[in-house]
Amino acid sequence: MDIKLTEAQKVKILNSDDLYGIMQRILLREDKIDQNREHFWVIGLENNNRILFIELISLGTVNRALAEPMEVFSLALQKRAVKIILCHNHPTGELTPTEVDKDITDRLIQVGIIVNTHVLDHLIISTKSYLSFKDIGLMDELLESTQYVPSYILEKRFKKEAADIAKRKREIEIAREMKGKGMDVETISEITGLSVEEVKKLRAKRKK
Repeated sequence: MDIKLTEAQKVKILNSDDLYGIMQRILLREDKIDQNREHFWVIGLENNNRILFIELISLGTVNRALAEPMEVFSLALQKRAVKIILCHNHPTGELTPTEVDKDITDRLIQVGIIVNTHVLDHLIISTKSYLSFKDIGLMDELLESTQYVPSYILEKRFKKEAADIAKRKREIEIAREMKGKGMDVETISEITGLSVEEVKKLRAKRKK
């Protein structure tokens, strides 16, 4: 269900407080009917973080709301949102993310990467307060997860990492040779891409 927004609510989101101010009012309105159930919303944003839409995609039980990728990203793709924020309430008022909350977010982050509609944050809210995954560092932690990363993407990532390591090894060897020939540190840094401090720490390669 697409939530009808006033022009005043179609604001630019600068931080989690901005969004909570809007979502709190929506939750208070919807709580009149389904106050003991979890609600799961998706907030679509333009490139400048202005709100495009807020959609209620799921009404769950007292402690769980389903969030299928098709439902989460459908309206975002239709309205060309470039990023989304996830939001759901805990009727108990307890804001600590459950393992299910983390797992859903982990899965949706990876789907968002594939469809080029990135998940910026996930808010857990109550009528009185909220918790932001981003603010507590949980989004960064989940971005490192490989649980839902397709195998072909992992293979591509590993190949890139291996190539980066090999490239750096070559740069270090070249820098060592240059240092052994007496070239100055700044020139070596400019040619190899290593920092001046890194070059200074290298042991010069001995001439044979």
